[in-house]
Amino acid sequence: MATWAGTEVSALNPLRALWLTLAATFLLTLLLQLVPPGLLPGCAFFQDLIRYGKTKEGAPPRPAACRAFDVPKRYFSHFYIISVLWNGFLLWSLTHSLFMGAPFPNWLHGLLRILGTAQFRGGELALSAFLVLVFLWLHSLRRLFECFYVSVFSNAVIHVVQYCFGLVYYILVGLTVLSQVPMDGRNVYVIGKNLLMQARWFHILGMMMFIWSSAHQYKCHVILSNLRKNKAGVVIHCNHRIPFGDWFEYVSSPNYLAELMIYISMAVTFGFYNLTWWLVVTYVFFSQALSAFLSHKFYKSKFISYPKHRKAFLPFLF
Repeated sequence: MATWAGTEVSALNPLRALWLTLAATFLLTLLLQLVPPGLLPGCAFFQDLIRYGKTKEGAPPRPAACRAFDVPKRYFSHFYIISVLWNGFLLWSLTHSLFMGAPFPNWLHGLLRILGTAQFRGGELALSAFLVLVFLWLHSLRRLFECFYVSVFSNAVIHVVQYCFGLVYYILVGLTVLSQVPMDGRNVYVIGKNLLMQARWFHILGMMMFIWSSAHQYKCHVILSNLRKNKAGVVIHCNHRIPFGDWFEYVSSPNYLAELMIYISMAVTFGFYNLTWWLVVTYVFFSQALSAFLSHKFYKSKFISYPKHRKAFLPFLF
């Protein structure tokens, strides 16, 4: 087995600390939203910062200063353009290294070292990180397709801070995946004679979960877009209506639940034990739960006949 340069990665390196901080921030934000109104003083700027799209309609009145930072929600497509390009490059670099023995570029290897996760001892499976990076790229490609050909965007807006965070997020999450690749200097270390010899049962399970979750998310986005179209598929309005079908029978935001399941499928592909990726999953859980909770409140306030059995995010629980 190869001798690994450097020392063992600490339990809380910069990358893990960042994801832990993000997860804790969104957990605190979610808890603040669960506090009964009146117990805490309202803050229009704070509410404007955590809400986007339709949920801004249920927020306190927005000062003109807040509206000055609005960005169209349809700019969501920019997130996936960046992700397809950036994570496509990372995937190409990893593929080039795995199958042609090419070292990572100096700047990329240096960036991974700054994040504190580029050096490993033996035992890591390069196939796991390769598959997860493929999943991330395919997920971004599908979401980009949906933004252009499925979703029907209204004049809803997001905050410019949310927009900037979304752009940085997909760069960061790709680097997080790549940082889990076992390295020997600037080269990927592959245990065994070839990459396919690393195939394990959890790779198959993770792939099946990824396909299943992605299919449900796509179906939910189609259901939402069809609410604004006639039977001929022509957009006739941009109003909000109560969605029915698929996971909408259980929760108000099944697209957010599917997003969580997609990231869990990647954790499974890593073999269940990757601490760094579970911190990413924890962040995704709390961020999606927050968005789902705000959407649930919007639906309940807007529609008197909204199904009472539906939960916000987790079926039968929350």
